[in-house]
Amino acid sequence: MTHLMSREVRLASRPTGLPSAANFTLASTEVAPLKHQQVLVRNRFMSVDPYMRGRMNAGKSYVPPFEVGEVLQGGAVGEIIESRTEEFKPGDIVISNFGWRELFVASPKELHAVDGDVEPLSAYLGALGMTGMTAWVGLNLVDVKAGDVIFISGAAGAVGSVAGQLAKLRGCRVIGSAGSTEKISFLRDECGFDSAFNYKTGPVLEQLNAAATDGIDVYFDNVGGDALEAALSALRVHGRIVACGSISGYNAEKSRPGPSNLFNVITKRLTMKGMIVSDWLDHQNEFEKEVGGYYRAGKLKHRETVVAGIDRAVEAFLGLFQGKNVGKMVVKLS
Repeated sequence: MTHLMSREVRLASRPTGLPSAANFTLASTEVAPLKHQQVLVRNRFMSVDPYMRGRMNAGKSYVPPFEVGEVLQGGAVGEIIESRTEEFKPGDIVISNFGWRELFVASPKELHAVDGDVEPLSAYLGALGMTGMTAWVGLNLVDVKAGDVIFISGAAGAVGSVAGQLAKLRGCRVIGSAGSTEKISFLRDECGFDSAFNYKTGPVLEQLNAAATDGIDVYFDNVGGDALEAALSALRVHGRIVACGSISGYNAEKSRPGPSNLFNVITKRLTMKGMIVSDWLDHQNEFEKEVGGYYRAGKLKHRETVVAGIDRAVEAFLGLFQGKNVGKMVVKLS
């Protein structure tokens, strides 16, 4: 009998500060034989995302930490290879949370079927997946509407680029910040942002004030730090903040002081709401209908940076913190 083998990435040690390749290991493992009501899936693409850095720390968070010595987890889109269920047949395309591995066995309840005709399939990890849904949820969370001026930090990333495009479709004026000339061009030319600036070339507040001389109504925060402080100054009275991420501090070895102007939340009567996309999974069909419609109609662009091979998955993950991705960072497995 032939033993089916799969490669997988495991956490070798907990990082201190910025992770390195030494914190991970690539291992081979034998795939268990299928049982009744199980399927065998071959991953086609897997996702690497900034939030995964937090799961590499010990201690409680909104999701359980990764365990040292165990395979990592994350979004993936794959193809059913063998099925012992009525729900799926070979060739079906599914999304799951069983990333960081080439093959896996799962039950139907752990999978979500998607349209295999969508191109590229990796869009289900970006604009049509949890990152796209994160953008959609964030806009709904603070009722972003026509006429709003919205500033998005980390705008050339997976969430930010979709959030900006969806805001434009709602009739907003959209301003974004990113960290390279290529990314600024992407935001303006492909995503349709009204204005975009490079946060590395000058103070964020000065550039934001130049782009929004009368202030902003909404800040979509993917970065924290200086960008959040600048937004607190630029927000108008009764402005709203979507607290989505804070990548500038994910690798900090000790806590940083908060914004010096946090008192603006009081004086301007601001609203700041945090969000975790998993709280909104009961709205997934609604998201897929609306945003999937935009994508199929060509109104929503999906941009990605693709790294080939599971042996380069760690390289792709570390690249998130070095600004190497434009749009969604994905790893092509097969």
